[in-house]
Amino acid sequence: MDIFVDQKAARNGAGTRENPLQTISAAARIARPGDRVLVAPGVYREYVNPGKGGISGDFRIQYISQVKGGAVITGAEQVKGWEPYEKDVWTVKISNGIFGDYNPYTTLVEGDWYIPDRPAHTGEVYLNGKAMYEAYSLGEVLKPEVFLPSWDPDFTVYKWYTEQEDGNTVLYANFQGADPNAENVEINVRRNCFYPSETGRDFITLSGFVIRQAATQWAPPTAYQEGMVGPHWAKGWIIEDCEISDSKCSGISLGKYRQKGNDNKWLHSRYKDGTQTERECICQAQAEGWSKENIGSHIVRRCNIHDCGQTGIVGHLGGVFSLIEDNHIHHINNRQNLAGAEIGGIKMHAAIDVVFRRNHIHHCTRGIWLDWQAQGTRVTQNLFHHNTLPNLKPDQADPDPQVMQGIGEDIFVEVSHGPTLIDNNLLLSTRAVKLACQGVALVHNLIAGSFTAVGIGTDNGAKTLSSPRYTPYHMHHRTEVAGFMTFLHGDMRFYNNIFLQQDVHPALRAAQENMEPNGWDDGNTLVGTFPYDGYPTFEQWDKEFEGYCGMGSAPSDRYYMHLPVWSEGNLYCNGARPWEKEKAPCQTAAAVSLELVKEADGHYRLKTDLYDHLPKDRPSTPFISTELLGMAFEPEQKFESPDGSPILFDSDYLGKHRGVSPLPGPFADVKDAESIIW
Repeated sequence: MDIFVDQKAARNGAGTRENPLQTISAAARIARPGDRVLVAPGVYREYVNPGKGGISGDFRIQYISQVKGGAVITGAEQVKGWEPYEKDVWTVKISNGIFGDYNPYTTLVEGDWYIPDRPAHTGEVYLNGKAMYEAYSLGEVLKPEVFLPSWDPDFTVYKWYTEQEDGNTVLYANFQGADPNAENVEINVRRNCFYPSETGRDFITLSGFVIRQAATQWAPPTAYQEGMVGPHWAKGWIIEDCEISDSKCSGISLGKYRQKGNDNKWLHSRYKDGTQTERECICQAQAEGWSKENIGSHIVRRCNIHDCGQTGIVGHLGGVFSLIEDNHIHHINNRQNLAGAEIGGIKMHAAIDVVFRRNHIHHCTRGIWLDWQAQGTRVTQNLFHHNTLPNLKPDQADPDPQVMQGIGEDIFVEVSHGPTLIDNNLLLSTRAVKLACQGVALVHNLIAGSFTAVGIGTDNGAKTLSSPRYTPYHMHHRTEVAGFMTFLHGDMRFYNNIFLQQDVHPALRAAQENMEPNGWDDGNTLVGTFPYDGYPTFEQWDKEFEGYCGMGSAPSDRYYMHLPVWSEGNLYCNGARPWEKEKAPCQTAAAVSLELVKEADGHYRLKTDLYDHLPKDRPSTPFISTELLGMAFEPEQKFESPDGSPILFDSDYLGKHRGVSPLPGPFADVKDAESIIW
């Protein structure tokens, strides 16, 4: 059955084409498996709580904007009636009744791994759709100062402040000369926009909507993970062709339900370290039905996700077996008003058999962060750039120390045992991949940034005592835990990549050179596989196990030494340095140019002479396949497709066929290096 919704209808009808409902929420209360909710253009200021889920196959429940981008679901309300207060500052009183049982202007952002500089509320004030900056006193609103860590520091003087008075929320805002009663000023009053209040509402499609401005809470892996949009612990959702923006914390959540007895336990109970409560979360979820049959297998595709405070997409446990493809994810955490260990364009824990492909991820504090249990995960055919903080200007040689905090990268793989496959990507940020992990294969990428945190970052950081992080690995292509182990490092494979050293901003280079060893990040900005110098080849490692190795054998470090590294077929340019034991590394002395160009029509191209300098006498590059890559050490699982089938790396970044004698890098043909790449 088709259910029609039109916000402009004269009165709330029966849901027919001739007599539509006025709200999506009304349709969500009556929609049943197989129904389509068809929504006319308009602004829908409501929280949509789907009452039922669909059934696999032809009996999904579909929510469809009849005009792509025409139906807007927002968690915000317009505010008029502002009165002048002093200079450019205006004030307004809002009755707390509009907030129901959740007032974003009394609710602070909090949660495990959140690192508050100063208190921040989940509420926001928007001027013409752009979030202003919260101040922490009325004096800061009256005399606003530029907040340097922001990627848009000039706008940071647009500040607001809130306090409570006689059952009202009082807002003060500095609009820098604008008249708020003549402009579009909104505040977010709802916690979510399209999000079931209950778990288990499966097989829902959300297609073609604009969704924005919700007062979401911080979403760590050890808590209930909410988003502005999301399935809330269900199976088989499709979120497609949507524009999702301006969530206080996370745009889309594919994350965890609220667990009884273990929700932000580290923050509230304090005695157990957060990594231990996270291990307990995983085991509790498994006991409470977390399985391939019940959870995950979502699709997020062709969405434009931007200007969210914590993440564009977040998830722990609930995103398993999902496909995230063809999305544009950008300008995440650029305001730098939230800080902590859960920030990125995508932050996914337990990305078991999750495929991230053909996404464009840029201007984020960090591109993709794969934390814990990246097993069977594949990151392929994506374009990454400008994901390294700070957002420095070329002449900004000595920036404020605040700006240098939180230097990011394109991809961060953390405390995961693999197999994690990163292939056919363009990694163009100053820092390409942070590798506090093992069991990763990088194949046919263009890598114009550094590797960081090699051999470190897997302890909890205790001051004097050993504090290794033990994380789980799983049965192959399942959620059931197969074991827990800490990290030996290594077990890395680098095949047929191009490594290219770009110019590094002097402030970043100075930060690297002056960085104190801290066990979490070495600050490296030099490109190449050389951070693995000192790691064994497979033959050297294997030799340690000759003869009898069981109980009673001679004391040995064989079970605790670094795991081996494989590296072959790579090209190193502009001084990028190979691993000391690489088999026949190819280096060119030519000065190679590389520039990412955004054209007037919005398309992106590479401008490069890279392939003009490809050495004619270079060693042949091997053809890569699942069989050649072998198994990730700890889970003993091959680098293969989610369905267990082998992968032949015969398709390039653009999907074109790669022959038996492949070029290094992400392109099968040199002519494609300067074609449209997004």
